[in-house]
Amino acid sequence: MQRVCFLLQVRPERLADYKREHQAVWPAMLDALRETGWRNYSLFLRDDGLLVGYFETPDLQDALNGMASREINERWQAHMAPFFVDLGDRRPDEGFLRLAEIFHLD
Repeated sequence: MQRVCFLLQVRPERLADYKREHQAVWPAMLDALRETGWRNYSLFLRDDGLLVGYFETPDLQDALNGMASREINERWQAHMAPFFVDLGDRRPDEGFLRLAEIFHLD
């Protein structure tokens, strides 16, 4: 199982809206994540908008490719993109900064 940690920056003026969106993630999006191998997925948000995401997956590239092929993911990413800073022309799921794992206590 691969452990994946990533960073994104939420616009500070959109923090409340971002939190609200994640209290009611679309059921079809949740199903797609589960079906494409995203496990133990968590998001953590600091008051200044720093977002830390963590999930586990058997194969990161398969998980990313699986979600990229889902229409629901395309709609979710388009819906969520305005919440983020510095994505350029990338979607949030393409613009996150992955962190290298340097320690793990099993």
